[in-house]
Amino acid sequence: GGASEGARRPRAPHRASVWTPPWSRANFPRLFRGPDATTTREHGVTGARPEAGGTLYLVATPIGNLEDITQRALRVLREVSVVAAEDTRHTRRLLERFGISVPVVSLFEHNERARIPGLIRRLHAGEDVAVVTDAGSPGISDPGYPLVRAAVAEGLRVESLPGPSAVIAALQVSGLPTDAFVFAGFLPVRSGARRRKLEELHERRETVVAFESPHRIAACLADLEEIWGERPIALARELTKLHEQVLRGTVREVRAALAPEKRKGEMVLVLGGRTREEGRRTE
Repeated sequence: GGASEGARRPRAPHRASVWTPPWSRANFPRLFRGPDATTTREHGVTGARPEAGGTLYLVATPIGNLEDITQRALRVLREVSVVAAEDTRHTRRLLERFGISVPVVSLFEHNERARIPGLIRRLHAGEDVAVVTDAGSPGISDPGYPLVRAAVAEGLRVESLPGPSAVIAALQVSGLPTDAFVFAGFLPVRSGARRRKLEELHERRETVVAFESPHRIAACLADLEEIWGERPIALARELTKLHEQVLRGTVREVRAALAPEKRKGEMVLVLGGRTREEGRRTE
């Protein structure tokens, strides 16, 4: 989901049993070599539609309001052989709510590498697999990307079932330009790294969307006020839920409006981009 930091690291040798590299960027030309994939040496383009094997479905789930789940998502969740879930207890409650009975296995940050080979074997055997996270779309600052990468490398079919997204929902209601935007994922935890990331993003012309923890939002807004100045921002919290709140204004105004008791729930920051007028002033 978010932009990676630092210089590009040297490539690590590929090992068949390891599906994720020690850095975040995929090396697609090296990976697209599945038995059903037609590739080119220069670009690593997959040209053939897989004829065999199951389908890996990336299923978006509600970010707060259960009414937001799609009919297609419910159908696929009923039909797959297994659901790989970020939190099995949370997902079982969701499935039970809609009367769906299907095996559920865990797939989260700390077991994803170990879980992937078994899921790939099931896909090769013709089983369909659905991936869900606690909320929103798999792989967007959530588990899913390493499994997708592995499935693509094996020439397996991958399908996205679009649906709820905190990124898009926050952008839509922010009142800031939506024609071009950058999604930065979760901002760095450490203060120094967060400030460096914000200073980097401050130069972007596009609207910036980022996630932040409610436990760090106060410190983050303090950094933002210093770096973003009078540019407009929006802070969206508890999107689609009963206590949804969207604060709009300068960083100073948003800081003043965000009461301490409201610093909870998922936080999405939408930050105004660099304007032409700002560019002329600094030239």
